[in-house]
Amino acid sequence: MLHRTDGGAVAISPVPELLDLSVAEYGERSALSFFGRKWTYAELGAAVDTVAAGLQAHGVHKGTKVGLCLPNTPYSVIFFFAVMKAGGTVVNFSPLYVERELRHQIRDSGTTFMVVPDLKLIHSRVVAVAQEAGLKSIIVCPMTGILPFMKGLLFNLFKRKEKAVYSPGDGLHLPYAALLKHGARPQPVEVNPAEDIAVLQYTGGTTGVPKGAMLTHANVSANTHQLIVHADCERIGVKRVLGVLPLFHVFAMQTVMLIPICLGAEIVLLPRFQLNDLLDTIEREKPTMFPGVPTIYGAINQVPHIDRRDLSSLTLCISGGAPLPMDVRDRFQQLTGCMLVEGYGLSETSPVVTANPPLGLVKGGSVGTALPQTVIEIRDLADPSRILGVGEKGEVCVRGPQVMKGYYGRPDETAMAFIDGALRTGDVGYMDPDGYLFLVDRIKDVILCGGYNVYPRVIEEALYLHPAVAEAVAIGIPDTYRGQAPKAFVTLRQDSETSPDELMSFLSAQISKIEMPKAVEIRESLPKSVVGKLSKKELVEEERQRSGG
Repeated sequence: MLHRTDGGAVAISPVPELLDLSVAEYGERSALSFFGRKWTYAELGAAVDTVAAGLQAHGVHKGTKVGLCLPNTPYSVIFFFAVMKAGGTVVNFSPLYVERELRHQIRDSGTTFMVVPDLKLIHSRVVAVAQEAGLKSIIVCPMTGILPFMKGLLFNLFKRKEKAVYSPGDGLHLPYAALLKHGARPQPVEVNPAEDIAVLQYTGGTTGVPKGAMLTHANVSANTHQLIVHADCERIGVKRVLGVLPLFHVFAMQTVMLIPICLGAEIVLLPRFQLNDLLDTIEREKPTMFPGVPTIYGAINQVPHIDRRDLSSLTLCISGGAPLPMDVRDRFQQLTGCMLVEGYGLSETSPVVTANPPLGLVKGGSVGTALPQTVIEIRDLADPSRILGVGEKGEVCVRGPQVMKGYYGRPDETAMAFIDGALRTGDVGYMDPDGYLFLVDRIKDVILCGGYNVYPRVIEEALYLHPAVAEAVAIGIPDTYRGQAPKAFVTLRQDSETSPDELMSFLSAQISKIEMPKAVEIRESLPKSVVGKLSKKELVEEERQRSGG
């Protein structure tokens, strides 16, 4: 079935123009709030321009890849726009990446500049791979520079052991202050929105191999406007957005940063998810919009005496990253009086494809209707050239202005990701007569873990680094808190010995905490297909029966 939502023309522009327009229109409004310290739109715009000029003075030009390895802070927003104003491309890095993951992505993307906070935990890992991976410069941002005076003073007094130690004159490090000495405005850079890459967003795609989705300025700006129109954000009245989802994640990039900036709303940033801090912030800052993942909403629902908390300011919550259980949605809406709607998207689609309309019909179990100017095709799994009808299950394929240009440096995989010009999502679903999309299965092996995509191949490759491991397979198993959790199965080399605990300890240094399996099981043998390939379906079925699914 082919389903199109027209909804009028979608605005396409260089991404920095989204901020420039709001600076011009809402200059005196608060744009950012971080632990009580605030920046107006005029102040944010001035900071972006100054940093962009500094980046240009230090060698960032059109096409330069600049990595952002930052927790949620004002620096995340400032550099996102400043890099593009300088002509560069943003490459998002998770601050949770271990050295092996950093090294791969820096090399694969061609990142030459990396922005980090002056936190030892993050900075030290980047320094460890810098020379080998080809980094030219590490830009270090002081946390005290964005905290209110007293919090900054306390950070200096009590967090000294957590602060990065480096030599500004060593030829590798570039202090943030050094960027502020080159004028208030950058040199203009001509941007072709349809061709020039705004963001390289790393994803496993449909094969589970991490690669950079090339999101053009047109892709990103179009999806922002599509979402604002589809969710009717202006009529709902989005005034203040709570940002606990990490901005290096493409869903947060849109819903936490770009949508509120376009609307002249305030972004309240939290650097990490801690439940009590989150609830305190809602009561204190009174956000109206709160994008999240099912795990967060479910955790709020289970807080003892949650009905004593004042969550009444919330009017719109958008859930993404994993399927939203109906009981979680109903309980959260009952507690808050807030609309909680589910959407669907991919890194390759900047990211949102569909969403339940907050002021329209919300269907339980559905990920909603297509955004404006988006076409959804359900194609036959056996014969992808054939488009199916209403209610028929097949692969979800997408066309629209938000669909990526392709995978960076991988023309063959780009070609495989499209069919007749439509993006193949690797997900199985069907459309109902009203144009609502329902997802029923996943072709790809990605594990949806608390709103994060965890790729089994990353875990498997890490296990293969252990000298005792002969074969390794990772799958997703049901998890009551995170939706899914990874579990690994291995066989050992002949005459080798190890234990599950030892393998878990080994993995902790190879992959991030989010990717850590819930368990590692050592077996005599692993299932294989008729051609000898390791097969996961038997293990998935075993775990399904074990969990009573």
